[in-house]
Amino acid sequence: MKIPRGRFSISTVAIIIFALAFAALVFTEDLWAFAGSSISKLKTCSKKDTLTNSSKEDMQKVAAIKDEDEDKISFDPEECNIEKGMWVYNTSAELYYTDVSCPYLDKQVACSMNGRPDSDYLNWEWQLDECFLPRFNATALLEKLRGKRLMFVGDSLQRQQWQSLVCMVESHIPTEKKLMNRSRSLSVFKMELQDYNATIEFNWAPFLIESNSDDPIITDTTKRVLRVDSIANHAKYWVGVDILIFNSYVWWMNGHRIKSLWGSFGNGEEGYEELEAVVAYRLAMKSWANWVDSNLNQSSTRVFFTTASPTHMRSADWKREKGLRCYNETRPVTKRGHWGSGSDKRMMEVVSSIVQKMKVPVTFINITQLSEYRKEAHASVYTKPLEEALSENQEGKPQRHVDCIHWCLPGVPDTWNQIFYAYL
Repeated sequence: MKIPRGRFSISTVAIIIFALAFAALVFTEDLWAFAGSSISKLKTCSKKDTLTNSSKEDMQKVAAIKDEDEDKISFDPEECNIEKGMWVYNTSAELYYTDVSCPYLDKQVACSMNGRPDSDYLNWEWQLDECFLPRFNATALLEKLRGKRLMFVGDSLQRQQWQSLVCMVESHIPTEKKLMNRSRSLSVFKMELQDYNATIEFNWAPFLIESNSDDPIITDTTKRVLRVDSIANHAKYWVGVDILIFNSYVWWMNGHRIKSLWGSFGNGEEGYEELEAVVAYRLAMKSWANWVDSNLNQSSTRVFFTTASPTHMRSADWKREKGLRCYNETRPVTKRGHWGSGSDKRMMEVVSSIVQKMKVPVTFINITQLSEYRKEAHASVYTKPLEEALSENQEGKPQRHVDCIHWCLPGVPDTWNQIFYAYL
């Protein structure tokens, strides 16, 4: 997949020296991460924080960092590779929101409010190797959305990206000028200012095509039946939208064959075929692509596709043999190129191959590799207030409560939206 890039200003030597000192004091073992940091995000050092008596080795590292930063280019979607970068620990960058300040977050992902004791997962930022990824600017984004409709389409991970973006901008809108309407199929955050109207919407369509589990959800995945060529019931919401961001992955990864039908549910659910997930996925993505090409005007509509959000269900993936999935993880994976069992490259290749043949241009928001490192950033056992969770399991064992699919908010989906903003 072809991916884009970002921009930041070049930092001064003094600030870089300060970053190294801070890394040594706080996270010595993560010096590798600070080495790639975009120091322009750090606040100016106070006099007492200034590094003195630096060793010759430190000064050599500073020079190397300066050279690397000077080699970086501004964000260019055709040149930058979003996958190539590192998570850098940075406590100086302010959060865009908190799970207390934003009233639109689902309770299940408000990890801090639900009792998560650590907060380091909030302070990691994704920095590219070859270019500067611009920091999210809510005011600039809102200006780009003036008079437009932006819609996220997909599953609960896509709903998280939608909630994240709403929370990243909502504090910039006066209370009396914003309105949230939520329903099962379509949720709309509406902003009405003088000479300004815009919406940020979410359409629930976990498979993109229709299934008998769209509403209500069938929790027994073996009983789900998909209409791989039927998309109109969801697509009716997409007509007239200016910016569409699609996603569909995790609902396909249930571990068994997919019951697949052709035609409408008016003909019943009998006569289905059981197909391998990747085969059914290809059929569904072709139906989606055909609809996009046949119904959207590429001169007036921009189309994005968010790649697979990785799960972290197998702690052996990061060499923790006795771990319980993502439970009790507090730090990202540091190994470059880490790829766990929760991301199926075959599924991603299906989307890539289909998009390459489409008439309407589709931009990938490639979040998979950067999210693969963040095993510690999932909701885990903090999907509800801790006392409530423990009362349901008197022994206090987390086995039944560990969510290694969804992410804490604020958290990783904020970075997905930073990348989306860079594309705009």
